[in-house]
Amino acid sequence: MTAIGVWWAGSKLSIYVDLIAERTGLGRAFAGALLLGGATSLPEIATTVTASASGAATLAGTNLVGGIAMQIVVLAVLDAVVLRRKALTFFSPQAALLMQAAMLIQLLGWFIAANSSGEFFTFAHIGLWPVLLFAAYLLALWVIYRYEDRSRWEPAGEVGQPPESARDLKDVHDQAYAEVSTKQVGIYFGMAALVVLGCGYLVARLGETLAAQTGIGQGIVGATLVALVTSLPEVSTTWSAFRFGAYNMATANILGTNCLTLALFLPADLAYRKGPIIDALGPSASFLAALGIMTTSIYLWGVLERRDRTVFGMGIDSAVVLVLYVVGLVIYASISQS
Repeated sequence: MTAIGVWWAGSKLSIYVDLIAERTGLGRAFAGALLLGGATSLPEIATTVTASASGAATLAGTNLVGGIAMQIVVLAVLDAVVLRRKALTFFSPQAALLMQAAMLIQLLGWFIAANSSGEFFTFAHIGLWPVLLFAAYLLALWVIYRYEDRSRWEPAGEVGQPPESARDLKDVHDQAYAEVSTKQVGIYFGMAALVVLGCGYLVARLGETLAAQTGIGQGIVGATLVALVTSLPEVSTTWSAFRFGAYNMATANILGTNCLTLALFLPADLAYRKGPIIDALGPSASFLAALGIMTTSIYLWGVLERRDRTVFGMGIDSAVVLVLYVVGLVIYASISQS
């Protein structure tokens, strides 16, 4: 029932954010990164803080970093399931997405530097690196917001509608909420976000309990099982955005969530009482961050290339992401157990 609640609320969130973006002029990419990404990250926030407060630093850290590549895989899977023989990146030519991907890669680079060097300054058990990551995230948001209306990159070619008649679905949503004020839409958004927080957190806790009973290591559990269950809101919101044709917002949701994920090392560090959380993570966490860089770069390439070529019913870039992720998990399982 909790998973159903997450799915239902998540599908509503994408509609509300699309309406807010259209009525306020925020822009769908920025609204997807800030509002949709923030709302769907609520389960990660609750799970990460809880795990950190209980002393499970490895579980909290690998849940955050491991979830980044998994979120990119969500785009690949939905590319195959929803678009049906159409390449997602061909229908997501917005320049702001390029900037989001670049900012995410930058943040992942900061994390690798932090994990490799260790914490070099602490105050009241709080390290400097999580503060820098949070500040870098705020800077990334500012850059994305400024860039959306001042892009210096324009796509070439005509972009047709995929076979789902996505534009018609969006028109239905616009008509359904025509009499609803922007303030009411904002209230609906807040209510759906609370449902995502409550149900998503319960799903994550159930996943942690199941993982503990199996005896699998915290690193693998955090990077796979917990990251998967806390990604349910992103799956539902992205699926809904795909269906009514908001491909830029769907992609921005994933990229924005991933950027915010790295900023969550600050609340995780605040909750972890045994010292800096960066020092509690093993070197294998850097491999997860590198996997996030590789999968994000594939989509960055796809948006720049913009070729509507598919393989196995999905864009070539999505197929590469899936293969890369599976191989990466096998390697991670090997090095995390050694």
